[in-house]
Amino acid sequence: MIHRTTIKAYQVGLVFENGKLNTVLEEGKHWVLGSKEVQVFEMKQSFVAPVEIKLLLQNEKLASMLEVVEIADGEIAFYFVNGIFKEVLVTGRYAFWKGYMENTFIKANIQKVAITEAIPVTILENMKVRSFIRKFIVASNDTGLLFVNGEFLNELKAGTHYFWNNTITIDVKTVDRRQQQLEIGGQELLTKDKAGLRINFFVSYKVVNIMKAVVENKEYEKQLYVAMQLALRAFVSTFTLDELLAKKETIGETILEETKTAMTHLGLSVVAAGIKDIILPGDMKEIMNQVLVAEKKAQANSIMRREETAATRSLLNTAKLMEENEMLWKLKEMEYVEKITEKIGEITISGSGNIMGQLKEIFVK
Repeated sequence: MIHRTTIKAYQVGLVFENGKLNTVLEEGKHWVLGSKEVQVFEMKQSFVAPVEIKLLLQNEKLASMLEVVEIADGEIAFYFVNGIFKEVLVTGRYAFWKGYMENTFIKANIQKVAITEAIPVTILENMKVRSFIRKFIVASNDTGLLFVNGEFLNELKAGTHYFWNNTITIDVKTVDRRQQQLEIGGQELLTKDKAGLRINFFVSYKVVNIMKAVVENKEYEKQLYVAMQLALRAFVSTFTLDELLAKKETIGETILEETKTAMTHLGLSVVAAGIKDIILPGDMKEIMNQVLVAEKKAQANSIMRREETAATRSLLNTAKLMEENEMLWKLKEMEYVEKITEKIGEITISGSGNIMGQLKEIFVK
């Protein structure tokens, strides 16, 4: 039995006899004898072997027409067609036709942590690749610490970092390097004279040694909170309420000095600290208000007494001068007459006599 088959451009025909590759047919018309089977393959597609590819490659002509890529365990390959990414190839053997398209590959060992292969970021962000990648973002004001299987490996700068997605445990801890503020609020404290009060305290700090803060210490912010809390309690207990209120502005500096060593061990630099509020209980507040009112009244009485004393002393001096100087006495009389006349609206004269003489007797003695 003879039959004819036509192989078009960019097609390849494989002739099988009893399941074994017999002949490779290229473009053109061919006569096939006997009960041989012809399978036609498109060169624009990857070659999917109908039988074990190792057996097919024993045919030298077919082997010269195919590009074979083997992907070992723990590897993947990025497959590009004419320079454009097409897909990810996992473990296995793949064959691609030569000549029709330019096939390129980037093999990668995904059993390690870092991506050392020259793979563009746009490829790493491709949906087909995401399952093979772990992605971590370190913000612009942060520093990242890379831990592999629980052990610190290295620091990561701000930016996007990619790692292979495998059985290796990867963790990235980020630390903000900007100045931050920690509130230590509602501290119920007793002064030296047993006065109960509540203090709201604040601390401004920066992480200056990220290794000490994160690697050598656990939860450095909680440790900072406790250190400042204890220092504040110790400070308040050594002063009476009045002394504490007088030292309110300098408490922060004192506490900073006392906790300086502890902050160094935590890898922190405390920029500022201070009291935001001192809140007294209701009864204590009422007593303080009474004391304040009493002090103000005493101050007012003292001022009034000083003014009265000054006025009396001034009158006494004036009297002495007038006693010693008759002219000054007359001038003072005229001054008072002038003040009296300013208050008089009109004068009504009754009776008879010398009017001018009467006025002189009224105003001038």
